[in-house]
Amino acid sequence: MRLKEKLISLDRRWNEFLKIWGIIAIMIAIELHEWIVTFLNAWALIKPLILLFYYEIILEYFLFFKKIIFFVFKKLQFLILNVLNIIIKWIKKVDFNINKRSKYAQTLTYFTGLWALLGLMVLTSASYYTSRKKHNIGLYYIIRQLIWGFGGILGSFCIITSPIENILKTSDIYFFIGLVLIFLTTIPKVGYSINGARRWIKIGKFLIQPAELIKPLWIIQLGKIFGQWEKLSIANRVFWLSLFLLIILGILLQPNLSTATLFGMTLWFIALVSGIDWRFLLTTVIAGGIAGIISISCKEYQKRRLLFFLNPWKDPKGEGYQLIQSLYAIASGQMFGTGLGWSRQKLFYLPIHETDFIFAIFAEEVGFIGCLFFILFLLTYTYLALKVARKTNNLQKKSIAIGCMLILVMQSLLNMGVASGVLPTTGFPLPFFSYGGNALIACLINASILIRIAIEETPHATYLKAARRRLLKKLIHLNKSKKSKRTSYKK
Repeated sequence: MRLKEKLISLDRRWNEFLKIWGIIAIMIAIELHEWIVTFLNAWALIKPLILLFYYEIILEYFLFFKKIIFFVFKKLQFLILNVLNIIIKWIKKVDFNINKRSKYAQTLTYFTGLWALLGLMVLTSASYYTSRKKHNIGLYYIIRQLIWGFGGILGSFCIITSPIENILKTSDIYFFIGLVLIFLTTIPKVGYSINGARRWIKIGKFLIQPAELIKPLWIIQLGKIFGQWEKLSIANRVFWLSLFLLIILGILLQPNLSTATLFGMTLWFIALVSGIDWRFLLTTVIAGGIAGIISISCKEYQKRRLLFFLNPWKDPKGEGYQLIQSLYAIASGQMFGTGLGWSRQKLFYLPIHETDFIFAIFAEEVGFIGCLFFILFLLTYTYLALKVARKTNNLQKKSIAIGCMLILVMQSLLNMGVASGVLPTTGFPLPFFSYGGNALIACLINASILIRIAIEETPHATYLKAARRRLLKKLIHLNKSKKSKRTSYKK
């Protein structure tokens, strides 16, 4: 009974305690509510003043920055106008001879533009799916290719509007810079490595590949030296041959056997065109063969590529996988192709299909007929280039024209041979088709050099040169006659 009474008393006390603290909590809430209401009323009065103060500060800063922006804009406007005036003056002095009479130059320009546009279309088709999966942007590769292409077009414009004589005068400096850059790629902390090959120099988000960018300089320098081979002393011949071999050695050290082979082949053909002694040509063939054998024997992956090239089905999931998938793509094209954009092998079946094996995707989408038309296109381009080389009487220009044609057409044929299994698997990009900004710039500049030679060697260009000479003679004669009259008046 006592326990029951105690529990009842405790319950009563607890209820009283809750009532007291409930009343206290209600009173505190009422007080807080009053404080909040008074604060909000005060804030409603002060808020406009505070906002007005901040608006004045913002307005002052805005006016200050506005003055700075207008000042910078005026200075930039003045600078842009000056630059435009300089460009206009330079354009007026530039030799623009591409016209209807310069038919080979005009035709080569159209062919180069058509080749580049076709390449962009094929690259868009080949890279869209991969780009969407890897970068979430379907046109990622195309945008980067267009940025590089814009740089290549600027370089081409400079080449087309500059006489070949001026280019030959400054080619030595650029050739030495290219040589230094190639050897810089072999230095571990400077050269950028991808898949074990150290062929690039990274500048920001862009990768510079000196072996690609030096291709036009290689052709120009070969044409310049072999074009005047008979006039050079033995010391100069040895010096330049050593430099040429150094370039090839530097490319082999990257390692880049395919580009080194291409450089060696162009050297041999340009030397042949220039009329170099057959003993020298035979020596270069033997030296190139020995260098190739040494390179293949030193690199295990090159040995494996050569072995499985003969029968890729010996290792269908390893070394032979790339070639097998490429052959599947070409075979899937049949006669008329699957249609542009409808390739199946580009859906991550064929590796590096947007670069070295883009021809396989092209063959799958356009078929045998499309490939046949492309080969006819290359043959026509070769015919035009040989016509330009034949028309020139200058041996240096002749050698350069043939070299530019070789570097574009021969590289295309080598790429097609690799993709179709006729040649061992190597890294030959297809000109204007394969993704790669350095290769695109090199192709555009090579094509523009050929166009420039065509401009200079047309009858209209020679007629203009003769007309300019006659005009200069007349002006000199008039100037002399005026001076003689002045002296006679003084007497």
